[in-house]
Amino acid sequence: MASATDTAIANAGDAPAVALPAPAGHDAAGPGSHPALPAEPDERQRWHSKSAGRRWPLSPLTLRILAVNMLVLALSPAGFLYLGKYQTSLIGQQIESLKMQGEIFAAALGEGAVLDSAGEGEVLLPDLARQMMRRLVKPTKTRARLFSLKGRLIADSRVLRGPGDTVQVLKLPPPPGAENAVLGFANGIYKWFADKLPRSKHYPLYHESLRPRASDYAEVERALRGDIGEAIRSDPETGGLVLSVAIPVQRYKEVLGALMLSSSSRAIERELRTVRLELLRIFGVALLVTVLLSLYLAGTIARPIRRLAAAAERGRGRRARVEIPDFTRRGDEIGDLSGSLREMTDALWQRMSAIERFAADVAHEIKNPLSSLKSAVETVVRVEDSATQRRLMAIILDDVERLDRLITDISDASRLDAELSRLELEPVDIGAMLHALTDMHAATAAEDSPHLVLDLPERGRPLTVPGIETRLSQVFLNVIANAVSFSPPRSEIRLTARAAGRALLVTVDDCGPGVPDEKLTAIFDRFYTERPAGEKFGTHSGLGLSISKQIVAAHRGMIWAENRTDASGQVVGARFCIRLPAQA
Repeated sequence: MASATDTAIANAGDAPAVALPAPAGHDAAGPGSHPALPAEPDERQRWHSKSAGRRWPLSPLTLRILAVNMLVLALSPAGFLYLGKYQTSLIGQQIESLKMQGEIFAAALGEGAVLDSAGEGEVLLPDLARQMMRRLVKPTKTRARLFSLKGRLIADSRVLRGPGDTVQVLKLPPPPGAENAVLGFANGIYKWFADKLPRSKHYPLYHESLRPRASDYAEVERALRGDIGEAIRSDPETGGLVLSVAIPVQRYKEVLGALMLSSSSRAIERELRTVRLELLRIFGVALLVTVLLSLYLAGTIARPIRRLAAAAERGRGRRARVEIPDFTRRGDEIGDLSGSLREMTDALWQRMSAIERFAADVAHEIKNPLSSLKSAVETVVRVEDSATQRRLMAIILDDVERLDRLITDISDASRLDAELSRLELEPVDIGAMLHALTDMHAATAAEDSPHLVLDLPERGRPLTVPGIETRLSQVFLNVIANAVSFSPPRSEIRLTARAAGRALLVTVDDCGPGVPDEKLTAIFDRFYTERPAGEKFGTHSGLGLSISKQIVAAHRGMIWAENRTDASGQVVGARFCIRLPAQA
């Protein structure tokens, strides 16, 4: 039984499938063939291959993430290690502590080391003052010096006996080798680093003469005038500071001398060292955590991207399909990129397969008329009978027309994809279009041709869809022509259009023999031909319904075929259904 197919569709402008032209200089081989690669890669290919072969332990993206995350963290240690305000605060606290000690010591000396002399009044006793000073300063580890009212040094806690004696109490440095080598190395690095740090203030140098006098120290002179003096000096020998406080020694508010307490900044340096080392430990932990988190972050970003790039590189120029890694479960932008690349790869391979199949089908369809044409041409040369020659020439003309029709349809099909992707959809009135097609058929059809009956709703919403009017018109022309070719003479073909939810459903019912159940899907394949009885061979290319399906799919619609049956279950014709989304 003949089946309703697209072979009956006349040159109504069938069309899709993108035909890619073969590169210049290459043979357009048969199905499955691929053009050979150029002998010499161009500059972009060389650069791409070179960059693909270079693999660094850390990718540039990883290095950028590390640099950004560590930049702010790296700026903080300098400010923390400087600690200028903290150092100034410690110096102020030590000065206050020296003042408090000095006032206590001066009060003790004013009460216990003063002799009431009949001729000179109250005077300080050097020996007694020296003993008291040594016992007073021993727990505090400060240096105390006592100056008389005339500015002469009369007692020094560093000297065992008295001014001028050669035996002094000095703290010796540790012997060589007593310090751990590792600890010594660390201390050396810390000292070098601490020396490089800028100081908050520059203090005058501390100098001590062999026979010190009150005039050598401004704070002592101030104390001798009855005020409390203080001074901060830089020690050139140790690189630290010398903190000094001078307190007047008084007896009934009479100034008898001045007590000078001095202390080095070793305690302050130890405190700063402790704070700096603690900050360095915190910074080290923060740096380690930052590096690890940066590497983890970079790994979650750079490593998947490198895997995607490597997969794309492996697939470049290969015939075998390369699987793109699937990161869609991540739920982030890289997952979206992975999914898009996988979908793009699938679409490309489907398109390549479709092109290969299309090329094979085209080669097969063109080969048949060419073989017939060749045979007829070879034969017409050898025969002399004029009647036979006329028959052969008729065959040649038919084959030429068939080739012309086939090439035209193939050209239309190859341009369809590009055209559908460029054109913008506009509202199309399907009711008006079906009216026009029905009137055109009535005006041009032969007297015994099937006639069209249009069934549209009288009222309701307009039968409007977003689409390309010329292409949708091509779909309905193809389907109507197919129905006409399989319908008996003077029979009825009914066109019906109805709104179906958010879509529009158009059906074309004919009174032909119907479609075998196993062919309901195959009739939409390219070059599928099933001629009606009595139709001349080669009248149609077999692309009409395939093109119609492609146009409907581009409009996000569906087209299918089914058989119409009567009450007894007998097939009474075919029905083609076209479903298109309605205009919002």
